[in-house]
Amino acid sequence: MKRIITVQDVSCVGKCSLTVALPIISAMGVEAAILPTAVLSTHTMFKEFTFRDLTSDIKPIMEHWKKEHIEFDAIYTGYLGSFEQLKLMEELFETFKGKDTKIIVDPCMADNGKLYPGFTEEFARAMGGLCSKADIIVPNLTEASYMLGIPYVAEGYDEEYIESVLDKLSKLGSKKVVLKGVVFDKDQKTLKNVSGKIGIATYNSEDGKINWYFHEKMSQSYHGTGDIFASVLVGGLSRGLSLEKAAMLAGDFVVEAIRETMTNDKEKWYGVDFEAQIPFLLKRLEELCK
Repeated sequence: MKRIITVQDVSCVGKCSLTVALPIISAMGVEAAILPTAVLSTHTMFKEFTFRDLTSDIKPIMEHWKKEHIEFDAIYTGYLGSFEQLKLMEELFETFKGKDTKIIVDPCMADNGKLYPGFTEEFARAMGGLCSKADIIVPNLTEASYMLGIPYVAEGYDEEYIESVLDKLSKLGSKKVVLKGVVFDKDQKTLKNVSGKIGIATYNSEDGKINWYFHEKMSQSYHGTGDIFASVLVGGLSRGLSLEKAAMLAGDFVVEAIRETMTNDKEKWYGVDFEAQIPFLLKRLEELCK
């Protein structure tokens, strides 16, 4: 069985970060080891949540793993809350990257044109430095813009613009890029039948090939779906799927999880009912593995 290590915070209640990564990756038949960066009583959409920073525990944990000769098939980082944690991740990569170990960085720090509270443009540039150490990065368009130091474009862009963003992201240092949240308007001429849909672009700088995958754009958006996407992507890669198929699986699962959640009246800030769609995930995974 493949073993991945995922590094992000734990929200004891609320569907994001390790609270979704651990069950999803495990359900996909991959061992999910964890390195928590902080423990929160709830995720940050709640009010007055408690927070305990675990930065000081990260290095001793790594040192113990090194003594025990523990190895990982993939290293997957999610939300990282400080410059110090970024530096520690570079050390983690250097220490535990084996010959075939994949490093996947999801630069969780921004969406909808804005940085999350507490983050700065300087931090975004530093996150770009961490991405340079990765094999695969998984930004959305907002995160891509901040890491590249270019204006965020919400709409009206074309295929050529997305291609240029992918090329610039790869030049940060990562050979493969998965760019989320691509939405073309009705005047897009090159790609057909994508108006009104939301897409994923995967790019391999080694051959310059871009793959596009578009799916239904849901009428609601929910907290934590980016973490779900990245977790499924990592699980799919660990099960032997190509980057393109793993991204397709991740996109399909997020859509089904949102569709499931829209049937109840929970607030959208809480997260999605992904658990109910685990059977869909496993069935789709089996289909794509054939």
